[in-house]
Amino acid sequence: MCGIAGYFLRDAKAELATVRRMCDSIAHRGPDDEGYHMDGGCGIGMRRLSIIALGSGHQPISNEDGDVWVVFNGEIYNYVEVRAWLEGRGHRFRTESDTETLVHLYEEEGAEGIHRLRGMFAYCIWDARRRKLLLARDPLGKKPLYYAALPDGFYFGSELKCLRVAGVPLDVDPEALKLYFQFGYVPDPWSIYKSARKLAPGSWLEYSHDGGVRMERYWKMPAPREEPGAQSEADAQEQLRQIFDESVRLRMIADVPLGAFLSGGIDSSSVVASMARQSSERVKTFSIGFEEAAFNELGYAALVAKQYNTEHHEILVKPDSVDLTTRLIRQFDEPFADSSAIPTYIVSEFAARHVKVALSGDGGDELFGGYDIFPLIPRLESYDRIPGAARSFCSFVADRLPYAALGKNYLHMMSRQTAFERYFERNYAPYQMRRQLLQPDWMMAADGAYLHSMFRDYLLQQPASTLSQALYYETTSKLPGDMLVKVDRMSMAASLEVRCPMLDVRFAEFSATVPNAWKVRGPIGKDILVRALGNRLPPQLLNRPKMGFAIPLAQWLRGPLREMLHDHLESSSLRDRGIVSPGFVTHLLQEHESGRRDNRTWLWSLLVLEMWFRENARWAGSPELVAAR
Repeated sequence: MCGIAGYFLRDAKAELATVRRMCDSIAHRGPDDEGYHMDGGCGIGMRRLSIIALGSGHQPISNEDGDVWVVFNGEIYNYVEVRAWLEGRGHRFRTESDTETLVHLYEEEGAEGIHRLRGMFAYCIWDARRRKLLLARDPLGKKPLYYAALPDGFYFGSELKCLRVAGVPLDVDPEALKLYFQFGYVPDPWSIYKSARKLAPGSWLEYSHDGGVRMERYWKMPAPREEPGAQSEADAQEQLRQIFDESVRLRMIADVPLGAFLSGGIDSSSVVASMARQSSERVKTFSIGFEEAAFNELGYAALVAKQYNTEHHEILVKPDSVDLTTRLIRQFDEPFADSSAIPTYIVSEFAARHVKVALSGDGGDELFGGYDIFPLIPRLESYDRIPGAARSFCSFVADRLPYAALGKNYLHMMSRQTAFERYFERNYAPYQMRRQLLQPDWMMAADGAYLHSMFRDYLLQQPASTLSQALYYETTSKLPGDMLVKVDRMSMAASLEVRCPMLDVRFAEFSATVPNAWKVRGPIGKDILVRALGNRLPPQLLNRPKMGFAIPLAQWLRGPLREMLHDHLESSSLRDRGIVSPGFVTHLLQEHESGRRDNRTWLWSLLVLEMWFRENARWAGSPELVAAR
């Protein structure tokens, strides 16, 4: 696991100092080693967290002739198999690392070879003969990769801070801010800056010396199966177990201490169970809890740890929420309002005291319909039977009801033209809330035509059920834009590599072959996953309510974060930006503090945004960045 960065100037010589500065900004991603390669206008570099081939994995790595170089962030789990195929084609290897596989694969097949890889990755190939860069990102977007194509050249890095310190312009993208208010994060391919973009999952990008940019999707998530096929459910469960166990086994390969996050939920517990069944040593597991009982899952995690005799580590934490909030803002580089980033950082930092690699259960909810919204979709579809005129009247009434009126958001949601629009309205920021909070210029439309235009790469274009659309969107957009960003930044802040067996590309492709009715059965989501793996788990885990990985945020905003909250949300700087309605922000604060309504989601997103604006002003005015420009 590493961090990578570099740039390619069209008409000037690249400077080592600039590449070093870019890599130093992400030293937390790789504190064990660093390396650079300079060639005229091109400079590439990396910071390494040593996991495999500890003594021979120094990067950048080149081919035998020294005209193809790579810097790489991630792990290739099938590199032994790919390496054997390449050796059979006549390629000679100098190291035992998975990184060198990428160089020879590029020599053999160019960008087309990426489809052979099974892993999590973001890497850059410098082709000196053709004077071009190739960037690639893994199919599901587990590893990040930002880039900026500017008139003078091309810049890239694992995090936005790499581009900032290289002098890439920091003008805020208004479209990205609208998206932030809709989702609480900035989804791919946008970034908070106009000049920077994220390379989409499953994509590669080629930048040539003449300034030409070519981009292609080499992998797309298959559409979910609507109806059962020839395979029986029993056979599907057996296949699920086999692929899942193989995915876990591949991610247990490491030359450093390895463990697992254990929350006590179905997904992380299934990963630990599979590890224990396949390991000759005790599995190291890590759990955290909070003093507030509603957010404490330590008891459930302990049941799994006891059943599998793991080397279990747990702590009950009362963190410095003010310090953690500030650290979170600086780590993400752009507004990111998923407050579960805080416990993710805490458990990562805790695990990093004992191991360098941890397996997690991320991905099961998206692939198999585990979120609470999925069983509600038939109800959302039932509103199709309401005549169009009646739905229009519902919208009319909703627009005119007072903000606090019960049913205002419900009426607006029900008035949408399609069930997918209703899912979108129900699952993300309600229109009526945004209408009250935001100035009109900052409202993002949410009608069907706009959604399909804006997110055409993350929605099924062929006719599909609402459940299929929702599953596809959650997997291809929400997962890489929110969940995986959170896990990557918070684990890398602690210099810990996190691996996700459920996001193995083969496991993801298999999930798409499972009929929707086996995933969401009546009020139960993720049903086939529980049926296939549930007998490995303590019975108490199987029917308990889903808690999620959360913190007592509502209490913190009334307590230790209260002063910070008021300082930022009642400030003249927030008011003068012309984005939100100051009177309504005050109303949200008063409602929350009195206990009349829980406004934690919106107050947190506003706090994060204002803190980010202040940090961005500090970054933009720093002497280092001024000198870079």
